[in-house]
Amino acid sequence: MRTKTLIVAVVAVLMTIGTVQADVFNLGGVRNPATGAWTGVASLSTVPVGNPGNAADMRYNTVYDLAHGAYGRPEGYGAVSYAYNIGKYEVTAGQYTAFLNAVAKTDAYALYNTDMANTSYGSGITQSGPSGNYAYAVDAAFINRPVNYVSWGDAARFANWLSNSQPTTGVQNASTTERGVYTLDGAVTDAALMAVSVPSAATRATWASGTTSKWLLTSEDEWYKAAYSRGGSTNAGYWDYPTGTNTGPGQNMADPSGNNANHLAPPYTNPMCTTVVGRFQNSPSPYGTFDQGGNVWEWNERNFVGSARGMRGGSFNEHLEVAFFDGGQPSSENTTIGFRVSQVPEPASMSLLALGGIGMLFRRRGLRG
Repeated sequence: MRTKTLIVAVVAVLMTIGTVQADVFNLGGVRNPATGAWTGVASLSTVPVGNPGNAADMRYNTVYDLAHGAYGRPEGYGAVSYAYNIGKYEVTAGQYTAFLNAVAKTDAYALYNTDMANTSYGSGITQSGPSGNYAYAVDAAFINRPVNYVSWGDAARFANWLSNSQPTTGVQNASTTERGVYTLDGAVTDAALMAVSVPSAATRATWASGTTSKWLLTSEDEWYKAAYSRGGSTNAGYWDYPTGTNTGPGQNMADPSGNNANHLAPPYTNPMCTTVVGRFQNSPSPYGTFDQGGNVWEWNERNFVGSARGMRGGSFNEHLEVAFFDGGQPSSENTTIGFRVSQVPEPASMSLLALGGIGMLFRRRGLRG
């Protein structure tokens, strides 16, 4: 699928982006299509997910865990009634650093976790200066790797910031992170984050036919459709893995046949745990996303039995299984958790776009649902 970005420009590889402007759509990076290597900082790119009104995947909707309540959704997974865009890649450390420099000079709601600074299992993001004048920079090796150590609340605040046109006020308030698609108003505890309302499918469909573009965390159905749908029609069916196959992925970055991912299986080893987004360049989903299997778990909006938010896709620390999902306390931050965003696009903007666990509540690995 065609990538949608606002602009592509060639720049030198940056050692840090502590002083980069906050426009995460215009970070100036380019990818070598032959090697998958980035030059500069990856811009936030999206791919379109069409075929609205597609049928749900009903194969894995009746799996239950009696100890924690039902996981399965009787209505199935992946049915979306509107067209939308989804992040081609997971949100990167470079993009998140731009966000921190814009709104976390005084980090009122702990968008930064000191473990992010680690270059063995973190994101390579460092914080310097006193509170009120914090500045953030990212190690060159991590600029285009997914950010980790982000809570569900952190991810929702990033989405609000995008919807608010990425203001650079240096504070976290209603005009930057606390209002937007999600009304957070200082929510940081598990109970407060679980109480945050998420827009319904009907609301999203209304936005899709309107004139205002919204940035969101993915709904579970948006995430599932982009990862597993065979695409092409509303009744195309679904794959078991987000690399367009029913065969478990390998780990060969250069394999021209595709079906590879960053997950725990020999012979692949990675001293920095995560890999550059899209590094497995021959292994996109049918809609053109990368790393929806492995690399890091990705938060979504699902509410699990009132006490956990949903995650999908698995991580570098686990062997991928069919239709992989998980759930965690929304304040959880650890080395295996990141996120990607979705967009209900503004119709007038489409032509422009075309130019351009720690704290885990529970885990049930390999559930088919």
